[in-house]
Amino acid sequence: MLHSQTPMLPHRFVRLPVPDYLQAVISKDLASNTIPPKAGSGFTMEDVGLDVKQKTIADDLKANGYRTIAIGKWHQGVLDKYFPLQRGFDEFYGFKEGHRDFFGYKTERADAFALYDNNNIVPEDKITYLTDMLTGKAIDFIDRNKSNPFFMYLSYNAVHTPLQAKQSDLNKFSNVQDKNRRTYDAMMYNMDEGIGRVIEALRKNNLEDNTLIFFINDNGGATNNASENGWLRGMKGSKWEGGIRVAFIMKWPQHIREGSIYAKPVSSLDILPTSLAAAGAHIPYERVDGVNLFPYLKNSKTPHQDLFWRRGAAAAVRSGNWKLIRVKSDPILLFNLKKDVSETHNLADKKPHKVKKLLKKLSKWEEGLTQPHWYSSMGDDNQIKKHRMEVVGREMERQLP
Repeated sequence: MLHSQTPMLPHRFVRLPVPDYLQAVISKDLASNTIPPKAGSGFTMEDVGLDVKQKTIADDLKANGYRTIAIGKWHQGVLDKYFPLQRGFDEFYGFKEGHRDFFGYKTERADAFALYDNNNIVPEDKITYLTDMLTGKAIDFIDRNKSNPFFMYLSYNAVHTPLQAKQSDLNKFSNVQDKNRRTYDAMMYNMDEGIGRVIEALRKNNLEDNTLIFFINDNGGATNNASENGWLRGMKGSKWEGGIRVAFIMKWPQHIREGSIYAKPVSSLDILPTSLAAAGAHIPYERVDGVNLFPYLKNSKTPHQDLFWRRGAAAAVRSGNWKLIRVKSDPILLFNLKKDVSETHNLADKKPHKVKKLLKKLSKWEEGLTQPHWYSSMGDDNQIKKHRMEVVGREMERQLP
């Protein structure tokens, strides 16, 4: 959430649920895998985290006069050198890991799962329901900074596991028979209500019209939380559309028409340059892969001719309507997303020239990546199996987390 006292600039900037990795706000020097980690070649476990040489969106906006806060899941490294207060944030209210219990722990817990209020740890017996507490801190920050430009990174851990909801919210979904799905729905409802309360706080303080809000989730539905991806194939951790295609919502009443739809592919990498452009700040394109979206929203042109993804053995490229998935020694996968968004017909054998062209683009992109600081301890086997054409249906997909 970005907000500025200058009429043409946003006084507040709120970024709601966001990717596990701040790839949306940094550059391409991040590792390509998630935690639990295994140190990459030439690195140690102390290197598992967002490289301290990298600037964050908070660094950039703070340098331009914005008060900054990170709320919720951090997941950028658990060592002190990676702590949010060392990475451009004036305030932090959250936890170092990518998840934790929503209620207070009754038994001993690791420091990475502690709830921090800046440098102080909140006692577990003071934790009521985490989503409510994160929402409350966001509202408090807005109230305290209504006269100042600020940037808020609000990263709810809902609807991440563990599946835990308040009984009052569960009661609203008593008609849902599946217990896990009922809990998932209740968690989603609570987060949705929390986001509404945050926007109401902006409205109450007369900040809504000049506040730029991004809403995005970090991946498609996971294999272990009763989520569904509809007609999109695959789930979290895959390069299928069900793993990487997510909602991206922008709200800025002074500059974005309510209810408008932009159908061209965009990326979380675009959030940083778009935010800096809105703030009237310099965009360091030498270290940023995204683009400022505002000109494209106005002229309906395509901001990205190509988009790329990679995690361990699996990599993908989308170019126009075409998408290629390359997974180690497995057969190449090629789909026309305009005609086959569910990725059911592999056209690789029928389109060898398209395969060659897209493989070349993918290899060229990979040349610009640095050596990953860490890898997933799950290894490549899981990634290889989940991208096979014979893995069809949610039941099979859920067996490959």
